[in-house]
Amino acid sequence: MSKKYALKAANRERAGKGVARSLRREGRVPAVVYGDGKEPVKISLPLNESTIEYRRGHMFTTLCDLDLEGKAHVVLARDVQLHPVTDFIEHIDFLRVTPKTKIPVWVPVHFINHEDSPGIFQKGVLNVVRHEVELMCSAMDIPESIDVNLAGKDLGDAVKISDAKLPEGVKPVISNRDFTIATIVAPKVGPDEDEAAKAAEGDAAAAAPAAAAAPAADKK
Repeated sequence: MSKKYALKAANRERAGKGVARSLRREGRVPAVVYGDGKEPVKISLPLNESTIEYRRGHMFTTLCDLDLEGKAHVVLARDVQLHPVTDFIEHIDFLRVTPKTKIPVWVPVHFINHEDSPGIFQKGVLNVVRHEVELMCSAMDIPESIDVNLAGKDLGDAVKISDAKLPEGVKPVISNRDFTIATIVAPKVGPDEDEAAKAAEGDAAAAAPAAAAAPAADKK
């Protein structure tokens, strides 16, 4: 994990729909901090700053330095509830984390060494089965992405989790099989291309007798 983001929070004493609506009118969003063997703490956060971090797409894989009225907490967002119509944030769940905390997280997949893949060189198509992979890792060291090696992959080959470069201490949640992340498939020939190829074959076949008869005509 390369960096953190920061949010300032305030304690809230009460819960419930009425309290949540009141907070949202004030430009704040209700949230809770739990885990590490401690009692959950009800908090509220500034809606604008929370929305910015959520829309950056990194909240579930990046730690947050949470300033709760002057007291520092290191937390990781585990759930964000959105309004079904407006998509506004309605609630956030944060997990307290320590160097001992291990959690499953979904991490994006990044494919490398396209130029060393015979299948890609033959204009094969990389058919991605999993754009993200669920990994078990330390909450303090979540990888931003994992690199999956395409070197040597030919048409029809499957790209497996064993082709991924996993950081030390990081393991896939699915541990009982070498599952597929992508495949390299042959390029599809469209109807127009197919018809053009057949027409070319027909022209070549028609031209062959004419070419064979040409020398006889010259002798007359």
